[in-house]
Amino acid sequence: MIATSDFRRGTKIEYKGEPQEILEFQHVKMGRGGAFVRAKLRGLKSGKVIEETFNSGDKFPKANLESKDMQYLYGMDELYYFMDMETYEQFPLTLEQLGTNNKSLLKENMVVKILYHKETPLAVELPTFVELQVKETEPGFKGDTASGGSKPAVLETGASIKVPFHINEGDLIRVDTRTLEYIERVK
Repeated sequence: MIATSDFRRGTKIEYKGEPQEILEFQHVKMGRGGAFVRAKLRGLKSGKVIEETFNSGDKFPKANLESKDMQYLYGMDELYYFMDMETYEQFPLTLEQLGTNNKSLLKENMVVKILYHKETPLAVELPTFVELQVKETEPGFKGDTASGGSKPAVLETGASIKVPFHINEGDLIRVDTRTLEYIERVK
C-alpha cells in the first residue's frame, strides 16, 4: 500500500480501477482541520489527466505493473517498433502509449522499460539519463562559461533543450529524461 505521505512524481498507484501515475502532488496543512493532498494523476490506460484531493493518510494499492526491457528499433507511420530482448519478438506501440516527451528523446537501439498491466503494454520508461549529440546550436565564444546562462540546442532525436554557452554542435551531452534538462557534457 502507498500512503499519501509516500507520493512522489512518477509513483504508480491503483485508483478507480485503473493504474495511475502521479504527475504532481502538493501536501496542504490548513491552520484548522486536517491536512490533505492535492494530486494530478494520469491514467496509464486512458491517458486522461485528473486532479484529485485526498485526506492525509489515505492509502492506495500499488499498481500491478510488470516491466520488460525492450529495444527501440524504428518508427514508421505513427507506430514505434520495439523488440523483446528475450524472445526477439517485435511489436508496435502508438504515440499515446509511447508518450510525447519520450518520443523526443528516443534513439534507435536504445533499451527502455515497457510497462504492462494484465499483458497490455501501457507506457514506456526511458533510462533516467540518455547521451545525445547536439545537432544545431549557436557557436560558443571565448569567455563563455559553464555557469553563465543558456542557449537553445536541437539534439539528434529532434528534441530542443537549453544548454550552457560552451556547448557546440557535435558535442555529446547527458540529458535527464524526467525533466528534459541538460546535465553535463560527455567526454
